Amino acid sequence: MTEDTRPGPHGPMRRKDREIADRAAIDAVLADETVMHLALSDENVPFVVPVFFAYDGAALYFHSAPAGTKIDILRRNDRVCFSVTAGVGVIEDEQACDFEARHRTVIGSGRARFVEDPAEKARILDLIVGRFTDRAFTYPPNRLAQTAVVRVEVEQIKGKSHGFPKG
Repeated sequence: MTEDTRPGPHGPMRRKDREIADRAAIDAVLADETVMHLALSDENVPFVVPVFFAYDGAALYFHSAPAGTKIDILRRNDRVCFSVTAGVGVIEDEQACDFEARHRTVIGSGRARFVEDPAEKARILDLIVGRFTDRAFTYPPNRLAQTAVVRVEVEQIKGKSHGFPKG
């Protein structure tokens, strides 16, 4: 994964005290969670969709039907933004306006690439399915052909944490 450190659309973190600066901690959020919110844009109209995903330390992956809104948009615009959140809760306070969100969040952006090689598709599907079960599966060629597999090449990534001990 090549990491773009320019401020870009995700500028410098305003609350440095909440920044997850350790890349291993960012990777841990990605490794532990199973749902990613994927943001797309179609002619300046935003579209967000939750997807099950896998992370192999280099890229994020998800699968889909080969047609539909998300796939149609990705074919026109491969730029994506993603968000993964863990440990969601509420930190109560005496004043309603002082309640805060407890969370660990990873946000990033990159480019989506369709995976076409059947062996690579099967490897990625194993990563995704492996997040939910230890069972091994085979993927019949006709089913692989009917499944879109997408790799998100991460260009920017950062993390934020609040309500957890520092460490």
